[in-house]
Amino acid sequence: MGQKVELACIIDDDKIYVNLVKKIIEIKKLSENLLIYKNGKEALDYFKEIMENATDENKLPDIIFLDLNMPVMDGWEFLNEFIKIKNKLNKKITLYVVSSSIDPRDLERARSFNLVTDYLIKPIELKKFEKIFEKTAA
Repeated sequence: MGQKVELACIIDDDKIYVNLVKKIIEIKKLSENLLIYKNGKEALDYFKEIMENATDENKLPDIIFLDLNMPVMDGWEFLNEFIKIKNKLNKKITLYVVSSSIDPRDLERARSFNLVTDYLIKPIELKKFEKIFEKTAA
């Protein structure tokens, strides 16, 4: 695995899941850095701040893992807001919806957003997780 993802982002309020993913990323050295937000609003505020201050685009993640069910601002609300600002960002960001929901309606709804690369069901298999990072880094 030559290239690495510079910056990954997890938007999820499940501490156990977040810690597990964080450990996997560290152990497998899948990403240089990691941003973690416990709801969509925190993440959105961060993205907007970078845009407004025209700060370094490198502070934007290469890949986002977005949970659907969170307090304050859930994954659906985040997607609706992120669509509005995504075109103003000069960086290609790969976004995966990660959820424990196996409801086909959620799957369909997530895939209706063209910025969603795929819908992953928790828990994500390690091999699949590594492949996602390899694909993003390539």
